[in-house]
Amino acid sequence: MKNWNEGDTFGIIFIGIIITIFLFLLQPARAADGEWGKTGHRVIGQIAQDHLTPEALKAVTELLDGETLATVSTWPDEMRSNPDFRPYDKWHYVNLPEDKKYHEVEHTQDNAVIIIEKAIEVLTSNSSREDKAFYLKYLVHLVGDIHQPLHTGRAADYGGSKIKLKFKGRKAEQTNTNLHVLWDTNMIDDFKMSYTELSDYLQSYKTVDFNQGNAVCWANESHTLVNKIYSEVEEGQYLSYDYLYSNFYIVKQRLFQAGIRLANLLNSIYV
Repeated sequence: MKNWNEGDTFGIIFIGIIITIFLFLLQPARAADGEWGKTGHRVIGQIAQDHLTPEALKAVTELLDGETLATVSTWPDEMRSNPDFRPYDKWHYVNLPEDKKYHEVEHTQDNAVIIIEKAIEVLTSNSSREDKAFYLKYLVHLVGDIHQPLHTGRAADYGGSKIKLKFKGRKAEQTNTNLHVLWDTNMIDDFKMSYTELSDYLQSYKTVDFNQGNAVCWANESHTLVNKIYSEVEEGQYLSYDYLYSNFYIVKQRLFQAGIRLANLLNSIYV
């Protein structure tokens, strides 16, 4: 029998590293991580929670074992580090060409729109409690994702993740970022509010007029916005508070729309 030595151990570790890298490279390209960041998603969840009917509030509270829409809103992102959830990465976005609306593109894999529709189907069916809880958590999250303009961005740059930028807001130090993270997190964080403070602020703001629509409509709205966003930046550009001042109204609008639309959707399910 061969004696085990350090060389054997090193060889196995080295091979393991190579296999890990190889498997990583085989993974499909994702739009980006983040999707409004934790604060944005929780704002949407809190706004929705505040606008539920008594019937809907009772139903979702029971299904979520007492958790709120705000607290479960980030669960799908938190689970992305679990290998079992890797197949669901593509649920968080829908890539659209610059000149195409959602219905003008053939969709060959699951995306945010398809899974929102699937979640509604599950929640209105005789599916198991476990399945309903799972899809409710994803519904809360994906309604937020589809209202984030960069989640209808271009596949070639991973929804703006490859467009590197420098950003300095009102209070933060200059930071290296990218277009996707700028809209997910940087602009919201620069506002310096907790999710409860920001949700209260947006609900007192209430100047947004919009139709309920459906997931396809929401994706097309985001796509119209993302084309504008792409047109206003260049790779390596330095963005200051002026950019925040000119664009934060879009962030506020999309967060508020997502929260109200999510509430209306759940209220229609739990009549």
